[in-house]
Amino acid sequence: MTALKLEDARRVISAAEKKATEIGQPMNIAVADEGGNIVAHVRMDDAWIGSIDISMKKAYTSRAFDIETKELQSILNREASSSAFMFQTTARS
Repeated sequence: MTALKLEDARRVISAAEKKATEIGQPMNIAVADEGGNIVAHVRMDDAWIGSIDISMKKAYTSRAFDIETKELQSILNREASSSAFMFQTTARS
């Protein structure tokens, strides 16, 4: 297993910053290695301070489940919808 190097993490951050700028959404960007350890993090100007921890946990979770964050977001959205439905049906009982 090859360890993720800081140089590689910086390239990932640079690409993510470019995309965030293109869509007009400043972001917190975290990159985790194979073990889920944060190698690098950047908070773009005007990105929410409260999202720093979220970005790091999202990077860790992505590595822990070995899935891309896009897929992770899709799973979380399905879980949230399912939980909301369960709450609604339970509340009506």
